[in-house]
Amino acid sequence: MLGTIVNAGAIIVGGAIGSMVGARLPARLQKIVFQGLGIITMTIGVSMALKTPNFLVVALSVVTGAIVGELLGIEKWLERLPRKFLKSGSASRAVEGFVTSSLLFCVGSMAILGSIEDGLGQHPTLLYTKSVMDGITTIAFAATFGIAVVFSALPVLIYQGAITLAAVWITSHLDETMIAQLTAVGGIMLVGLGLNILEIKEIKVTNMLPALLLTTLFTILLG
Repeated sequence: MLGTIVNAGAIIVGGAIGSMVGARLPARLQKIVFQGLGIITMTIGVSMALKTPNFLVVALSVVTGAIVGELLGIEKWLERLPRKFLKSGSASRAVEGFVTSSLLFCVGSMAILGSIEDGLGQHPTLLYTKSVMDGITTIAFAATFGIAVVFSALPVLIYQGAITLAAVWITSHLDETMIAQLTAVGGIMLVGLGLNILEIKEIKVTNMLPALLLTTLFTILLG
């Protein structure tokens, strides 16, 4: 849970800074920080992927999971969520800021993968990276929507905390090989996420999430 707590704290601090600093944070500074975080994310992903004892399981899980996710349209469904909550300008500026920031920070593969990493008993490096990104984003949001965006820390705390606790429970029922394979599959997805952050190539990482479920099946079948 430590990673999620830090993430929520970063949103609160970022919102407080944004409400005071306003739009004076240079765009070029935001860009270079995000580029650095993108490289870090890819490095973490490669490190995790190399932990696999059987790369065939990882490859099958990622490819099959991506096909399933694409057929289900997971990423498209998540992209439509903001439109469902913000229809025809009915929400006030403060509510719009709260809903927009909450969805942005919760909807995405980084929140899910980071929470799972935390729940698997590993160092929550990904959530720490997400915390920096969310903190910087909150500064910009607070400058536009006001201090209300800091309340998006609560949905983040509940959502990511629930995923982490679920991962903790699942981990207690898995052996070391299964955990290693889940870690490796998550690592492959992080490489894709890093490419997205760096704007090198758009990868539909969210559509690959079913791979995390399929990893268990392929590990049992192929060892």
